Amino acid sequence: TFYYVIRLCLEKIPLQCILQSRTLSGADAINALRPFYFAVHPDFFGQHPKEREVNENSLKRLNGYLENLQKPGFRSFKPTQLTFYVREREPNSSNVQESFSASGFRAVSFTLHTRDLLSTVLDILNSCSLSTEHIQSLNVNSQPQKEAKSTVNRPIKWDKTYYSFTGFKDPEEELEQAQRVETTLISWLDYNEASAVKKLKKSLPLRKELERLKFELLHQLQLSDIRWQRSWGIAHRCSQLHSLSRLVQQRPEVLKNVKGHTVVFTDRSGVSAAGHVMLGTMDVHHHWTKIFERLPNYYKLQKRLLFLEDRISQLLGGIQVIYIEELQPLLTLEEYYKTLDSFYNKLCDSRLPFHPHSLRGLQMILESDRYAPSLHEFGHFTIPTICDPATLQWFIFAKAQEARQNLKRKEEMLITEKELIDTSTEKFSLDRLYKEPSVSSAQMIDCCKRLLEESLPYLQGMHLCVSHFYSVLQDGDLCIPWNWK
Repeated sequence: TFYYVIRLCLEKIPLQCILQSRTLSGADAINALRPFYFAVHPDFFGQHPKEREVNENSLKRLNGYLENLQKPGFRSFKPTQLTFYVREREPNSSNVQESFSASGFRAVSFTLHTRDLLSTVLDILNSCSLSTEHIQSLNVNSQPQKEAKSTVNRPIKWDKTYYSFTGFKDPEEELEQAQRVETTLISWLDYNEASAVKKLKKSLPLRKELERLKFELLHQLQLSDIRWQRSWGIAHRCSQLHSLSRLVQQRPEVLKNVKGHTVVFTDRSGVSAAGHVMLGTMDVHHHWTKIFERLPNYYKLQKRLLFLEDRISQLLGGIQVIYIEELQPLLTLEEYYKTLDSFYNKLCDSRLPFHPHSLRGLQMILESDRYAPSLHEFGHFTIPTICDPATLQWFIFAKAQEARQNLKRKEEMLITEKELIDTSTEKFSLDRLYKEPSVSSAQMIDCCKRLLEESLPYLQGMHLCVSHFYSVLQDGDLCIPWNWK
Protein backbone atom coordinates (compact mmCIF):
# COMPACT_ATOMS: atom_id res chain seq x y z
CA THR A 1 0.00 0.00 0.00
CA PHE A 2 2.84 2.38 0.88
CA TYR A 3 4.48 1.71 -2.51
CA TYR A 4 1.17 2.35 -4.27
CA VAL A 5 0.68 5.74 -2.50
CA ILE A 6 4.26 6.85 -3.26
CA ARG A 7 3.81 5.97 -6.94
CA LEU A 8 0.62 8.04 -7.13
CA CYS A 9 2.43 11.02 -5.63
CA LEU A 10 5.30 10.80 -8.11
CA GLU A 11 3.26 10.33 -11.28
CA LYS A 12 0.85 12.73 -13.00
CA ILE A 13 -2.45 12.32 -11.16
CA PRO A 14 -4.91 13.18 -14.00
CA LEU A 15 -3.42 10.66 -16.42
CA GLN A 16 -3.16 8.02 -13.72
CA CYS A 17 -6.79 8.56 -12.82
CA ILE A 18 -7.76 7.96 -16.43
CA LEU A 19 -5.78 4.74 -16.56
CA GLN A 20 -7.50 3.46 -13.40
CA SER A 21 -11.08 4.55 -13.97
CA ARG A 22 -11.72 4.62 -17.72
CA THR A 23 -11.82 2.18 -20.61
CA LEU A 24 -11.40 3.57 -24.11
CA SER A 25 -13.88 2.59 -26.83
CA GLY A 26 -12.84 2.12 -30.46
CA ALA A 27 -14.30 5.52 -31.41
CA ASP A 28 -12.48 7.18 -28.49
CA ALA A 29 -9.21 5.59 -29.58
CA ILE A 30 -9.56 6.94 -33.13
CA ASN A 31 -10.40 10.38 -31.76
CA ALA A 32 -7.42 10.31 -29.39
CA LEU A 33 -5.09 9.29 -32.24
CA ARG A 34 -6.15 12.16 -34.55
CA PRO A 35 -2.86 14.11 -34.05
CA PHE A 36 -0.96 10.90 -34.84
CA TYR A 37 -2.98 10.16 -38.00
CA PHE A 38 -2.49 13.77 -39.10
CA ALA A 39 1.28 13.39 -38.66
CA VAL A 40 1.68 10.10 -40.54
CA HIS A 41 -1.23 9.88 -43.00
CA PRO A 42 0.03 8.73 -46.45
CA ASP A 43 -1.94 11.47 -48.23
CA PHE A 44 0.47 14.05 -46.78
CA PHE A 45 3.45 12.18 -48.29
CA GLY A 46 2.46 12.59 -51.94
CA GLN A 47 5.93 13.92 -52.83
CA HIS A 48 7.66 11.10 -50.91
CA PRO A 49 6.60 7.74 -52.45
CA LYS A 50 8.99 5.62 -50.36
CA GLU A 51 7.91 7.09 -47.02
CA ARG A 52 4.26 6.99 -48.11
CA GLU A 53 4.46 3.26 -48.77
CA VAL A 54 6.08 2.57 -45.37
CA ASN A 55 3.33 4.53 -43.59
CA GLU A 56 0.58 2.80 -45.60
CA ASN A 57 1.79 -0.66 -44.62
CA SER A 58 2.41 0.30 -40.99
CA LEU A 59 -1.09 1.78 -40.68
CA LYS A 60 -2.59 -1.49 -41.97
CA ARG A 61 -0.73 -3.44 -39.28
CA LEU A 62 -1.63 -0.89 -36.58
CA ASN A 63 -5.33 -1.05 -37.50
CA GLY A 64 -5.18 -4.84 -37.27
CA TYR A 65 -3.61 -4.58 -33.81
CA LEU A 66 -6.30 -2.12 -32.63
CA GLU A 67 -9.08 -4.33 -34.05
CA ASN A 68 -7.74 -7.37 -32.20
CA LEU A 69 -7.72 -5.47 -28.91
CA GLN A 70 -11.45 -4.78 -29.34
CA LYS A 71 -12.42 -8.41 -30.01
CA PRO A 72 -14.30 -9.94 -27.06
CA GLY A 73 -12.27 -12.60 -25.31
CA PHE A 74 -9.09 -11.72 -27.21
CA ARG A 75 -6.19 -13.22 -25.25
CA SER A 76 -3.33 -13.93 -27.67
CA PHE A 77 -0.36 -11.64 -27.31
CA LYS A 78 2.24 -10.82 -29.93
CA PRO A 79 4.47 -7.70 -29.75
CA THR A 80 4.20 -5.74 -33.01
CA GLN A 81 7.04 -3.55 -34.26
CA LEU A 82 6.02 -0.56 -36.39
CA THR A 83 7.91 2.13 -38.30
CA PHE A 84 6.37 5.47 -39.29
CA TYR A 85 7.66 8.60 -40.96
CA VAL A 86 6.32 11.45 -38.83
CA ARG A 87 6.03 14.94 -40.26
CA GLU A 88 8.08 17.50 -38.34
CA ARG A 89 6.29 20.01 -36.13
CA GLU A 90 6.69 23.76 -36.02
CA PRO A 91 7.92 24.57 -32.48
CA ASN A 92 5.75 27.70 -31.99
CA SER A 93 2.47 26.53 -33.46
CA SER A 94 -0.51 25.95 -31.20
CA ASN A 95 -2.97 24.79 -33.86
CA VAL A 96 -2.88 21.07 -34.70
CA GLN A 97 -3.76 21.77 -38.33
CA GLU A 98 -0.84 24.21 -38.65
CA SER A 99 1.69 22.51 -36.41
CA PHE A 100 3.38 20.53 -39.16
CA SER A 101 5.93 22.15 -41.42
CA ALA A 102 6.95 21.19 -44.93
CA SER A 103 10.60 21.09 -43.91
CA GLY A 104 10.77 17.32 -43.56
CA PHE A 105 9.98 14.29 -41.42
CA ARG A 106 11.62 11.83 -39.06
CA ALA A 107 11.52 8.04 -38.82
CA VAL A 108 10.04 6.60 -35.62
CA SER A 109 10.08 2.89 -34.70
CA PHE A 110 8.31 1.39 -31.69
CA THR A 111 6.93 -1.94 -30.46
CA LEU A 112 3.33 -2.36 -29.31
CA HIS A 113 2.84 -4.90 -26.54
CA THR A 114 -0.09 -3.46 -24.58
CA ARG A 115 -3.36 -5.34 -24.00
CA ASP A 116 -5.83 -2.42 -23.83
CA LEU A 117 -6.73 0.48 -26.12
CA LEU A 118 -5.85 3.31 -23.73
CA SER A 119 -2.32 2.08 -23.02
CA THR A 120 -1.80 1.45 -26.73
CA VAL A 121 -2.93 4.98 -27.65
CA LEU A 122 -0.64 6.50 -25.04
CA ASP A 123 2.31 4.39 -26.22
CA ILE A 124 1.79 5.50 -29.83
CA LEU A 125 1.52 9.21 -28.96
CA ASN A 126 4.50 9.13 -26.60
CA SER A 127 6.66 7.21 -29.08
CA CYS A 128 6.00 9.90 -31.72
CA SER A 129 6.57 12.75 -29.20
CA LEU A 130 2.94 13.89 -29.56
CA SER A 131 0.92 15.42 -26.74
CA THR A 132 -1.36 13.22 -24.60
CA GLU A 133 -3.10 16.11 -22.80
CA HIS A 134 -6.20 15.95 -25.02
CA ILE A 135 -6.95 12.40 -23.80
CA GLN A 136 -7.95 13.76 -20.38
CA SER A 137 -10.85 15.67 -21.94
CA LEU A 138 -12.29 12.75 -23.95
CA ASN A 139 -15.92 11.81 -23.30
CA VAL A 140 -15.43 8.13 -22.65
CA ASN A 141 -18.61 6.05 -22.88
CA SER A 142 -17.63 3.67 -20.11
CA GLN A 143 -18.70 4.76 -16.64
CA PRO A 144 -15.93 5.10 -14.03
CA GLN A 145 -15.82 2.03 -11.84
CA LYS A 146 -16.66 2.29 -8.21
CA GLU A 147 -13.70 2.28 -5.90
CA ALA A 148 -14.73 -0.90 -4.11
CA LYS A 149 -15.33 -2.71 -7.39
CA SER A 150 -12.02 -1.60 -8.88
CA THR A 151 -10.22 -2.80 -5.79
CA VAL A 152 -11.75 -6.27 -6.20
CA ASN A 153 -10.93 -6.44 -9.91
CA ARG A 154 -7.41 -5.06 -9.58
CA PRO A 155 -4.94 -7.93 -10.22
CA ILE A 156 -2.96 -9.03 -7.15
CA LYS A 157 0.68 -8.00 -7.39
CA TRP A 158 2.66 -10.76 -5.67
CA ASP A 159 6.15 -10.28 -4.34
CA LYS A 160 8.95 -11.87 -6.42
CA THR A 161 9.61 -14.41 -3.62
CA TYR A 162 6.09 -15.83 -4.17
CA TYR A 163 7.06 -17.00 -7.68
CA SER A 164 10.42 -18.35 -6.48
CA PHE A 165 8.75 -20.36 -3.71
CA THR A 166 5.77 -21.71 -5.67
CA GLY A 167 7.50 -22.21 -9.01
CA PHE A 168 4.73 -20.29 -10.83
CA LYS A 169 5.70 -18.03 -13.74
CA ASP A 170 5.93 -14.30 -13.09
CA PRO A 171 3.71 -12.64 -15.80
CA GLU A 172 5.68 -9.36 -15.65
CA GLU A 173 8.97 -11.18 -16.12
CA GLU A 174 7.54 -13.13 -19.07
CA LEU A 175 6.41 -9.88 -20.68
CA GLU A 176 9.84 -8.32 -20.25
CA GLN A 177 11.49 -11.38 -21.82
CA ALA A 178 9.09 -11.27 -24.78
CA GLN A 179 9.99 -7.62 -25.36
CA ARG A 180 13.73 -8.36 -25.13
CA VAL A 181 13.60 -11.23 -27.63
CA GLU A 182 14.24 -9.87 -31.09
CA THR A 183 12.06 -11.24 -33.89
CA THR A 184 13.99 -13.62 -36.12
CA LEU A 185 13.15 -14.57 -39.69
CA ILE A 186 12.68 -18.26 -38.78
CA SER A 187 10.38 -17.57 -35.81
CA TRP A 188 8.33 -15.03 -37.76
CA LEU A 189 7.88 -17.35 -40.75
CA ASP A 190 6.96 -20.20 -38.42
CA TYR A 191 4.28 -18.04 -36.79
CA ASN A 192 2.87 -16.46 -39.98
CA GLU A 193 3.21 -19.18 -42.65
CA ALA A 194 -0.27 -20.63 -42.20
CA SER A 195 -1.95 -17.21 -42.40
CA ALA A 196 0.03 -16.24 -45.52
CA VAL A 197 -0.74 -19.56 -47.29
CA LYS A 198 -4.46 -19.15 -46.56
CA LYS A 199 -4.54 -15.59 -47.94
CA LEU A 200 -2.44 -16.56 -50.97
CA LYS A 201 -4.73 -19.46 -51.92
CA LYS A 202 -7.74 -17.19 -51.60
CA SER A 203 -6.13 -14.62 -53.95
CA LEU A 204 -5.06 -17.08 -56.69
CA PRO A 205 -8.27 -16.85 -58.80
CA LEU A 206 -8.08 -13.05 -58.68
CA ARG A 207 -4.39 -13.10 -59.64
CA LYS A 208 -5.23 -15.14 -62.75
CA GLU A 209 -8.05 -12.75 -63.58
CA LEU A 210 -5.66 -9.80 -63.22
CA GLU A 211 -3.15 -11.39 -65.62
CA ARG A 212 -5.90 -12.10 -68.15
CA LEU A 213 -7.29 -8.55 -68.03
CA LYS A 214 -3.86 -6.97 -68.29
CA PHE A 215 -2.87 -9.16 -71.25
CA GLU A 216 -6.12 -8.35 -73.11
CA LEU A 217 -5.81 -4.57 -72.61
CA LEU A 218 -2.11 -4.50 -73.54
CA HIS A 219 -2.89 -6.11 -76.90
CA GLN A 220 -6.21 -4.40 -77.51
CA LEU A 221 -4.81 -0.89 -76.94
CA GLN A 222 -1.24 -1.74 -78.08
CA LEU A 223 0.19 -0.38 -74.81
CA SER A 224 3.82 -0.61 -73.71
CA ASP A 225 2.84 -1.50 -70.14
CA ILE A 226 0.23 -1.17 -67.40
CA ARG A 227 1.49 -0.22 -63.93
CA TRP A 228 0.27 0.85 -60.50
CA GLN A 229 1.76 3.69 -58.48
CA ARG A 230 0.82 2.19 -55.12
CA SER A 231 0.64 -1.32 -53.66
CA TRP A 232 -3.12 -1.78 -54.04
CA GLY A 233 -4.55 -5.26 -53.44
CA ILE A 234 -5.28 -7.67 -56.31
CA ALA A 235 -9.06 -7.12 -56.08
CA HIS A 236 -8.58 -3.35 -56.31
CA ARG A 237 -6.32 -3.72 -59.37
CA CYS A 238 -8.81 -6.02 -61.12
CA SER A 239 -11.55 -3.47 -60.51
CA GLN A 240 -9.43 -0.73 -62.13
CA LEU A 241 -8.75 -2.87 -65.22
CA HIS A 242 -12.43 -3.76 -65.52
CA SER A 243 -13.22 -0.04 -65.45
CA LEU A 244 -10.71 0.68 -68.24
CA SER A 245 -12.09 -2.26 -70.24
CA ARG A 246 -15.63 -0.81 -70.01
CA LEU A 247 -14.36 2.55 -71.31
CA VAL A 248 -12.75 0.76 -74.27
CA GLN A 249 -16.12 -0.74 -75.15
CA GLN A 250 -18.01 2.54 -74.72
CA ARG A 251 -15.55 4.97 -76.37
CA PRO A 252 -13.07 3.02 -78.54
CA GLU A 253 -12.33 6.05 -80.76
CA VAL A 254 -10.77 8.18 -77.97
CA LEU A 255 -8.30 5.43 -77.03
CA LYS A 256 -6.48 5.48 -80.37
CA ASN A 257 -4.10 8.17 -79.03
CA VAL A 258 -2.83 5.88 -76.24
CA LYS A 259 -1.09 3.46 -78.59
CA GLY A 260 2.53 2.76 -77.54
CA HIS A 261 2.13 4.46 -74.14
CA THR A 262 2.41 3.14 -70.59
CA VAL A 263 -0.74 3.50 -68.46
CA VAL A 264 -0.24 4.06 -64.73
CA PHE A 265 -3.10 3.87 -62.21
CA THR A 266 -2.49 6.63 -59.66
CA ASP A 267 -4.29 9.05 -57.34
CA ARG A 268 -4.90 11.62 -60.11
CA SER A 269 -5.33 11.79 -63.87
CA GLY A 270 -2.93 13.41 -66.33
CA VAL A 271 0.38 12.73 -68.05
CA SER A 272 3.43 12.08 -65.87
CA ALA A 273 6.87 13.68 -66.16
CA ALA A 274 8.04 10.43 -67.75
CA GLY A 275 5.33 10.72 -70.43
CA HIS A 276 3.08 7.98 -69.04
CA VAL A 277 -0.72 8.28 -69.06
CA MET A 278 -1.94 8.57 -65.45
CA LEU A 279 -5.48 7.40 -64.65
CA GLY A 280 -6.77 8.57 -61.26
CA THR A 281 -8.50 5.69 -59.50
CA MET A 282 -11.07 8.04 -57.93
CA ASP A 283 -11.91 9.73 -61.26
CA VAL A 284 -14.85 8.78 -63.48
CA HIS A 285 -14.64 7.81 -67.14
CA HIS A 286 -15.31 11.39 -68.16
CA HIS A 287 -11.96 12.50 -66.68
CA TRP A 288 -10.10 9.58 -68.28
CA THR A 289 -11.66 10.35 -71.67
CA LYS A 290 -10.46 13.97 -71.48
CA ILE A 291 -6.88 12.82 -70.85
CA PHE A 292 -6.93 10.50 -73.88
CA GLU A 293 -8.37 13.28 -76.06
CA ARG A 294 -5.70 15.78 -74.97
CA LEU A 295 -2.71 13.49 -75.54
CA PRO A 296 -1.64 15.25 -78.80
CA ASN A 297 -1.38 18.56 -76.88
CA TYR A 298 0.82 16.90 -74.28
CA TYR A 299 3.28 15.89 -77.01
CA LYS A 300 3.98 19.61 -77.67
CA LEU A 301 4.65 20.28 -73.98
CA GLN A 302 6.91 17.24 -73.83
CA LYS A 303 9.04 18.66 -76.67
CA ARG A 304 9.40 21.97 -74.80
CA LEU A 305 10.35 20.04 -71.68
CA LEU A 306 13.12 18.14 -73.51
CA PHE A 307 14.43 21.42 -74.92
CA LEU A 308 14.55 22.89 -71.40
CA GLU A 309 16.49 19.85 -70.10
CA ASP A 310 18.95 20.41 -72.96
CA ARG A 311 19.47 24.08 -72.03
CA ILE A 312 20.10 23.22 -68.37
CA SER A 313 22.59 20.57 -69.44
CA GLN A 314 24.54 23.13 -71.50
CA LEU A 315 24.71 25.56 -68.56
CA LEU A 316 26.01 22.81 -66.25
CA GLY A 317 28.91 21.56 -68.33
CA GLY A 318 27.03 18.83 -70.19
CA ILE A 319 25.59 16.98 -67.19
CA GLN A 320 22.42 15.13 -68.29
CA VAL A 321 19.11 16.01 -66.59
CA ILE A 322 17.05 12.83 -66.13
CA TYR A 323 13.79 11.82 -64.44
CA ILE A 324 13.77 8.47 -62.58
CA GLU A 325 10.19 7.32 -62.03
CA GLU A 326 11.02 4.79 -59.28
CA LEU A 327 13.02 7.25 -57.16
CA GLN A 328 11.21 10.56 -57.66
CA PRO A 329 7.73 11.85 -56.77
CA LEU A 330 5.12 11.11 -59.43
CA LEU A 331 4.83 14.57 -61.03
CA THR A 332 2.57 15.61 -63.89
CA LEU A 333 4.17 16.89 -67.08
CA GLU A 334 3.04 20.44 -66.21
CA GLU A 335 4.50 20.26 -62.68
CA TYR A 336 7.83 18.95 -63.93
CA TYR A 337 8.01 21.62 -66.64
CA LYS A 338 7.50 24.36 -64.01
CA THR A 339 10.26 22.81 -61.87
CA LEU A 340 12.68 22.79 -64.80
CA ASP A 341 11.72 26.31 -65.88
CA SER A 342 12.27 27.72 -62.38
CA PHE A 343 15.66 25.99 -62.07
CA TYR A 344 16.71 27.13 -65.55
CA ASN A 345 15.94 30.79 -64.76
CA LYS A 346 17.93 30.53 -61.55
CA LEU A 347 20.94 29.15 -63.44
CA CYS A 348 20.72 31.90 -66.05
CA ASP A 349 20.77 34.55 -63.32
CA SER A 350 23.75 33.00 -61.50
CA ARG A 351 25.89 32.36 -64.61
CA LEU A 352 27.91 29.53 -63.08
CA PRO A 353 31.36 29.12 -64.71
CA PHE A 354 31.10 25.48 -65.83
CA HIS A 355 33.47 24.56 -68.64
CA PRO A 356 31.55 23.24 -71.68
CA HIS A 357 31.34 19.42 -71.75
CA SER A 358 33.43 19.12 -68.54
CA LEU A 359 30.66 17.09 -66.87
CA ARG A 360 29.55 15.09 -69.90
CA GLY A 361 28.57 11.53 -68.94
CA LEU A 362 27.26 12.54 -65.50
CA GLN A 363 23.56 12.60 -64.57
CA MET A 364 21.35 14.59 -62.21
CA ILE A 365 17.72 14.62 -61.08
CA LEU A 366 15.83 17.66 -59.77
CA GLU A 367 13.68 17.56 -56.63
CA SER A 368 11.71 20.42 -55.16
CA ASP A 369 11.31 18.94 -51.66
CA ARG A 370 14.99 18.60 -50.70
CA TYR A 371 17.35 21.14 -49.20
CA ALA A 372 20.82 19.71 -49.75
CA PRO A 373 22.41 18.05 -52.80
CA SER A 374 23.35 14.36 -52.58
CA LEU A 375 24.94 11.58 -54.63
CA HIS A 376 23.03 8.33 -55.19
CA GLU A 377 24.63 4.87 -55.11
CA PHE A 378 23.85 4.62 -58.85
CA GLY A 379 25.94 7.70 -59.61
CA HIS A 380 23.34 10.39 -60.32
CA PHE A 381 23.21 13.68 -58.40
CA THR A 382 20.01 14.66 -56.58
CA ILE A 383 19.84 18.46 -56.78
CA PRO A 384 17.25 20.57 -54.90
CA THR A 385 15.63 23.26 -57.05
CA ILE A 386 16.30 25.79 -54.26
CA CYS A 387 19.99 24.85 -53.97
CA ASP A 388 22.35 27.82 -53.77
CA PRO A 389 24.29 28.01 -57.10
CA ALA A 390 27.68 28.29 -55.37
CA THR A 391 26.88 25.23 -53.19
CA LEU A 392 25.69 23.35 -56.28
CA GLN A 393 28.91 24.10 -58.17
CA TRP A 394 31.15 23.08 -55.25
CA PHE A 395 29.23 19.84 -54.59
CA ILE A 396 29.27 18.67 -58.22
CA PHE A 397 32.99 19.39 -58.62
CA ALA A 398 33.82 17.67 -55.31
CA LYS A 399 31.77 14.53 -56.09
CA ALA A 400 32.30 14.26 -59.88
CA GLN A 401 34.94 11.51 -59.67
CA GLU A 402 32.92 9.48 -57.15
CA ALA A 403 29.85 9.88 -59.38
CA ARG A 404 31.71 8.43 -62.37
CA GLN A 405 32.84 5.45 -60.27
CA ASN A 406 29.27 4.86 -59.04
CA LEU A 407 27.97 4.97 -62.62
CA LYS A 408 30.46 2.28 -63.60
CA ARG A 409 29.37 0.10 -60.68
CA LYS A 410 25.68 0.65 -61.44
CA GLU A 411 25.41 -1.96 -64.18
CA GLU A 412 27.46 -4.47 -62.18
CA MET A 413 25.23 -3.93 -59.15
CA LEU A 414 22.01 -4.34 -61.16
CA ILE A 415 23.31 -7.54 -62.76
CA THR A 416 24.36 -8.92 -59.35
CA GLU A 417 20.98 -8.01 -57.87
CA LYS A 418 19.06 -9.74 -60.68
CA GLU A 419 21.25 -12.86 -60.48
CA LEU A 420 20.73 -13.12 -56.71
CA ILE A 421 16.95 -12.63 -57.08
CA ASP A 422 16.80 -15.37 -59.73
CA THR A 423 18.99 -17.74 -57.65
CA SER A 424 16.95 -17.12 -54.49
CA THR A 425 13.65 -17.58 -56.35
CA GLU A 426 14.87 -20.91 -57.72
CA LYS A 427 16.41 -22.22 -54.49
CA PHE A 428 13.35 -21.54 -52.33
CA SER A 429 10.82 -22.35 -55.14
CA LEU A 430 9.30 -18.90 -54.73
CA ASP A 431 6.52 -17.82 -57.03
CA ARG A 432 7.88 -14.27 -56.89
CA LEU A 433 10.66 -12.32 -55.14
CA TYR A 434 10.62 -8.54 -55.30
CA LYS A 435 11.48 -5.45 -53.24
CA GLU A 436 9.83 -2.18 -52.26
CA PRO A 437 11.14 0.97 -54.01
CA SER A 438 12.54 2.23 -50.70
CA VAL A 439 14.95 -0.74 -50.52
CA SER A 440 18.24 0.03 -52.30
CA SER A 441 20.08 -2.41 -54.57
CA ALA A 442 22.90 -2.72 -52.03
CA GLN A 443 20.37 -3.66 -49.32
CA MET A 444 18.65 -6.17 -51.62
CA ILE A 445 21.99 -7.79 -52.51
CA ASP A 446 22.91 -8.12 -48.83
CA CYS A 447 19.49 -9.59 -48.03
CA CYS A 448 19.60 -12.20 -50.81
CA LYS A 449 23.16 -13.29 -50.00
CA ARG A 450 22.18 -14.04 -46.42
CA LEU A 451 18.93 -15.73 -47.47
CA LEU A 452 20.86 -18.15 -49.68
CA GLU A 453 22.80 -19.33 -46.62
CA GLU A 454 19.56 -20.48 -44.95
CA SER A 455 17.22 -23.43 -45.38
CA LEU A 456 13.68 -22.03 -45.62
CA PRO A 457 11.08 -24.65 -46.68
CA TYR A 458 8.33 -22.23 -45.57
CA LEU A 459 8.84 -20.13 -48.70
CA GLN A 460 7.87 -22.70 -51.34
CA GLY A 461 5.29 -21.22 -53.73
CA MET A 462 5.11 -17.93 -51.81
CA HIS A 463 5.37 -14.28 -52.89
CA LEU A 464 8.22 -12.68 -50.93
CA CYS A 465 8.68 -8.91 -50.68
CA VAL A 466 11.87 -7.39 -49.22
CA SER A 467 10.89 -4.35 -47.19
CA HIS A 468 11.83 -2.60 -43.92
CA PHE A 469 9.53 -4.56 -41.61
CA TYR A 470 7.66 -7.85 -41.15
CA SER A 471 4.11 -8.08 -42.49
CA VAL A 472 1.64 -10.41 -44.23
CA LEU A 473 -0.20 -8.47 -46.96
CA GLN A 474 -3.91 -8.97 -47.66
CA ASP A 475 -3.20 -11.19 -50.70
CA GLY A 476 -0.71 -13.44 -48.90
CA ASP A 477 2.57 -11.73 -49.83
CA LEU A 478 5.20 -12.09 -47.11
CA CYS A 479 7.11 -8.89 -46.28
CA ILE A 480 10.45 -9.22 -44.49
CA PRO A 481 12.98 -6.52 -43.55
CA TRP A 482 16.10 -6.49 -45.74
CA ASN A 483 18.27 -6.59 -42.58
CA TRP A 484 16.44 -9.56 -41.03
CA LYS A 485 18.09 -11.44 -38.18
